Amino acid sequence: MDYSAAPSANRDAAGAKTVSRRQVLAGAGAVLAASAAVGPALAQAARVRLRLLETTDLHVNVLPYDYYRDKPDDTVGLAKTAALIKAARAEVKNAILFDNGDLIQGSPMGDYMAYRKGMKAGDVHPMVAAMNGLDYACGTVGNHEFNYGLSFLGFSLAGATFPVVCANLNKADASPLLKPTLVIDKEVEDETGAKQRLRIGVIGFVPPQIMQWDQAHLVGKVQTTDIVDAARRYVPELRKQCDLLVALCHSGIEGGERKGGEENAALHLSSVPGIDVIFTGHQHKVFPGGKDFAGIPGVDVEKGTLNGVPAVMAGFWGSHLGIVDLDLDKTTTGWRVAGFRTEARPIYERKDRQIVARVEAEAAVAASVKAEHDATLAYVRQPVGEVKNPINSFFALVADDPSVQVVSQAQLWYIGQIAATMPALKGLPILSAAAPFKCGGRGGPDYYTDVKAGPIAIKDVADIYLYPNTVRAVKVTGEQVREWLERSAGMFRQIDPKATGEQALIDESFPTYNFDVIDGVTYQIDVTQPSRYDNAGKVVAPDAHRIVDLRFGGQPIDPAQQFIVATNNYRAGGGGNFPGADGKTVVIDAPDTNRDVIVRYIVEQKSIDPVADRNWRFAPIAGPVQVTFLTSPRAGKALPKGLNATAAGDRPDGFAKYRLDLSS
Repeated sequence: MDYSAAPSANRDAAGAKTVSRRQVLAGAGAVLAASAAVGPALAQAARVRLRLLETTDLHVNVLPYDYYRDKPDDTVGLAKTAALIKAARAEVKNAILFDNGDLIQGSPMGDYMAYRKGMKAGDVHPMVAAMNGLDYACGTVGNHEFNYGLSFLGFSLAGATFPVVCANLNKADASPLLKPTLVIDKEVEDETGAKQRLRIGVIGFVPPQIMQWDQAHLVGKVQTTDIVDAARRYVPELRKQCDLLVALCHSGIEGGERKGGEENAALHLSSVPGIDVIFTGHQHKVFPGGKDFAGIPGVDVEKGTLNGVPAVMAGFWGSHLGIVDLDLDKTTTGWRVAGFRTEARPIYERKDRQIVARVEAEAAVAASVKAEHDATLAYVRQPVGEVKNPINSFFALVADDPSVQVVSQAQLWYIGQIAATMPALKGLPILSAAAPFKCGGRGGPDYYTDVKAGPIAIKDVADIYLYPNTVRAVKVTGEQVREWLERSAGMFRQIDPKATGEQALIDESFPTYNFDVIDGVTYQIDVTQPSRYDNAGKVVAPDAHRIVDLRFGGQPIDPAQQFIVATNNYRAGGGGNFPGADGKTVVIDAPDTNRDVIVRYIVEQKSIDPVADRNWRFAPIAGPVQVTFLTSPRAGKALPKGLNATAAGDRPDGFAKYRLDLSS
């Protein structure tokens, strides 16, 4: 430190320096003042570099294996992510690992555990067993944790060696179902090699929509609150107890004005004072980087921030490891974040249409679930019947499709039997709404249903119908049927009939599971019209009508006529915000899963041939339009009859491009 500004000193006869008391006091004051001015800088010698790691949306993908195709898959699996975790820890002095939810459902191994093996006190779920060996510090719950009921969830979480928190989920009596927050007291090493202690506060959140999506399991037992409201309740007190506050937010990133109750509330959450880092998930996307969130005010895709708060979304099924590196400086008032870096590190890359693994699976993680893996393989390989022709979803977004047709046929068969026993429903026509699930998109060019002709096994049915939804039926009017289809038609971009350049048909931001096809009626979709609904289900173009020539029994549909629509609990309970499906119109709440109903349908029929009946098509466009869409490179041999589509080359990301002739 430079003391040149201090008062000059007198010297005695021997040349020794002497100072008066006044000079001593003045000099001391100057030194103290200088020290106060640079005090925080002095304290910066105690700098801690802390690495926070995230997994999210693992969905019981422990091994790099695709149970639907019954073959290894280098794009998924916690065993692969574990290699990234190991490497990421080795790169730094201090690291701590979190999980952001959706653990126990999402692959056939999850269904095997829930429906065949079951869980009881003392059991350890294979997903949890794999995580226990990786030293997780804390986790939260995702919306799919509730698909199998609270009892199954309780047994699953009981086996975890790490705590799980959630601040916006309460019991019916308003007491927390899980601990809302947690403070982790962690010893860390600063840059000088000295030991320091950090108090890391953790808070978790789940989409409040679980009360709609799994109401059969949850109504009367638990209740949810808005994510931001819960944060405002708990964060101020948690902030007093910790040096650093991390939010595990199983919720995605969306812009727009906050209205409360948002499913994807991470951006709004970032405005709550006191949160230092946000781990996001639920949307199965990657952040930072990419185009998914570009242009949203408050979102910095390059830096990886939400309103300036570091944030990460680590893909899905173990595809990425989320990393937030923090520089923490110890000041006279406590620790402060002096700098940060965010990253979503992948387990694979794609080169020349090929998947190239970046890491090998960790043997210890794979060994922890070997017994359950073998049992799952035996479970999914069991044949249940025969299919006469291939069932695939290569063209499910542009033409009536057998993978959707078989679901509708099974739902109609099942609901028809139940409705026949209910006098209140006697005489009402039954329709069926079903959507394709595996249609490429963020899942990549291999993410399609592809069941070969011949024996059909449980794994094939699970490939057709991914989710453990239960069957429900709603009673709606003809007008609501029309609006239901208008909502579904948001799948497509608006096509300019006068444009001569190439126009992409599919809106990739629209979830394919919201593209409901309704069987039992016929209709056309006019894609030259703007979408009547936005992706959230709000009417944005009230004068637009994409659904034309809607008919029932060959006649224009009567807006006042009543119909029964077979669907699933997600849709009937309000999932996707479809007109006529808000949880209040349910007339049949069945106990069986849609997947089990398909299996039982095939078992009874013994042999099926779900040929698409072409009950919907695009309205013809007069003009020189060049409409294109993407599909699997394997799609060429499965081109449906009557679909005027031609191959237009392959893209570097592995998808095949097709041109679609909509002139007739």
